[in-house]
Amino acid sequence: MPIKNNPPYKTYLALGDSYTIGESISPAGRYPVQAVKFLRERHILFEEPKIIATTGWTTSDLLSAIATADLSLHYNIVSLLIGVNNQYQGRNKSEYEIEFGELLKKCIALAGNSSHVIVLSIPDYSTTPFARDSDTAFIASEINAFNILNKKISDAYHVHYIDVTEDSRKTLHDPSLIADDGLHYSEKEYAIWAKKIVEEVISMETK
Repeated sequence: MPIKNNPPYKTYLALGDSYTIGESISPAGRYPVQAVKFLRERHILFEEPKIIATTGWTTSDLLSAIATADLSLHYNIVSLLIGVNNQYQGRNKSEYEIEFGELLKKCIALAGNSSHVIVLSIPDYSTTPFARDSDTAFIASEINAFNILNKKISDAYHVHYIDVTEDSRKTLHDPSLIADDGLHYSEKEYAIWAKKIVEEVISMETK
C-alpha cells in the first residue's frame, strides 16, 4: 500500500514591533506563537510562525525590513500590528496612513488575498506603569487617532481587524497583564490576543 503523506502544515507570517516579538517575555509567550499553539489544539496544523518584528520599529522600519526579508508566497495567514512607535516618536499621522496602507498591500500580496490578513489595533500603553508620570489622557487620545486610521484602511482593503486596545487598557487594574519591564505585556495578555486570532482563523476555515 502507498504511504499517505501527512497533510502540509499551514504557514503564518507575523509583522510588527515590540508587541509582536514579545519584548521582555519568553519566545513561547509571544502572541503569534501562542496562536499557533491554540490552533494546533483545535487540530488546525500550523508551522511555527515566521516573525519579522523588532522593538522600536515604526511603519517605515517595517517596510524596510520586509523589502530585504526572505519571504515566500503565499502564507496562509499574515498578521500586522504596527504604529505605537510612530505615536511615541511623534511621527506624522499622514505618514503613518500612507505607510500603513503600503504595508497592508504587501500583507495582502504575501497572503494571496485580503481574507487571510489580520490587523491588530495598537495597544494603549497609557495604562502601564511606564506611563504613570506622563500625560496619559494625551497618549490614549493619540493611540485612538492612530487606530482610527488603521481601522479605516483595514476596512477599505476588507481584511480582518482585531481590537486589542480595550484589552490592553485592563492593565490599569490588573498588573498580571504587564511584563516585568512595566511597559510591555505579559504572556497572559498576549494569550487574550492569540485567542482572538484563533477565532478569526477558524472563521476563515469555515467559509
